[in-house]
Amino acid sequence: MFQSHIGEFAALLTAFFWTTTAMVFESAGKKVGSLQVNYIRLIFAFVFISIYTLISRGLFLPLDASTSTWFWLFISGLIGFVLGDLFLFQAYVEIGARISMLVMSSVPPLTAILSYIVLGERLTKANIIGMAITVLGIAVVVLKKKEGEEGKVQFSHSAKGLFFAFLGAIGQATGMVISKFGMQDYNPFAATQIRIIAGLFGFTILFFIMKRWGNLALAFRNKAALKRISVGALFGPFLGVSFQLLSMQHTSAGVTSTITAIIPVLIIPPAVILFKERVTSKELFGSMVTIIGVAILFL
Repeated sequence: MFQSHIGEFAALLTAFFWTTTAMVFESAGKKVGSLQVNYIRLIFAFVFISIYTLISRGLFLPLDASTSTWFWLFISGLIGFVLGDLFLFQAYVEIGARISMLVMSSVPPLTAILSYIVLGERLTKANIIGMAITVLGIAVVVLKKKEGEEGKVQFSHSAKGLFFAFLGAIGQATGMVISKFGMQDYNPFAATQIRIIAGLFGFTILFFIMKRWGNLALAFRNKAALKRISVGALFGPFLGVSFQLLSMQHTSAGVTSTITAIIPVLIIPPAVILFKERVTSKELFGSMVTIIGVAILFL
């Protein structure tokens, strides 16, 4: 049974991994800043995955990848790990991991649209209906009636935080489409390693431009933050991304996206227990509607 559904099981593990990483990165980001968290977690992730590939493949670096594979996965890493995660991690700080991950549920419909534009994959009526329901579910959570003004709505959370989360979703969706195109049948862990190298390259350039090396040094001295970042690096860019790519090799990107879309519900219990967040019935309803929308999207 496991062998015949390896893609689905990998996607389910990805959902649990990303739920864990979202919670610990939110906590670490509030301690040392989202930019520092992004850079340090990629350093840790590179060490983790390099040791793994050395043991499993006999290669410390993905030197067996073709030039084309390197190019597309490198571009994917710059877009997904640098641009996408930079905005997502700032959204964690602004509006918390729970709402950020709900907005990230827009990744599957965005991926479907980009696949239609870039890869020529067709959109069915079910796809379009699923997209509409997904957007509706997110809207239920992030919008509320404007007090004193009938018929008008406003954001129920920080507009800046929601915008950052949406930009993160665009980065993730774009990175996913390019990853699938560039990876083909290449080893998913080695493919992730290339994307991590691209992320480290991008953030190194960013730190030089912004002159944030002092902040990075301070972050390395914060032991509590480093513990959280190391856990997040293990479950995020190492295991999470690798298992996502593994899932996409054994099943469709749609099935992978649908299963990982359960994160907004998985993240509710730890958000309530660890961060003492209050979850309203409207937010729970919106999360469920969003998951239903993503499921319909890939029927």
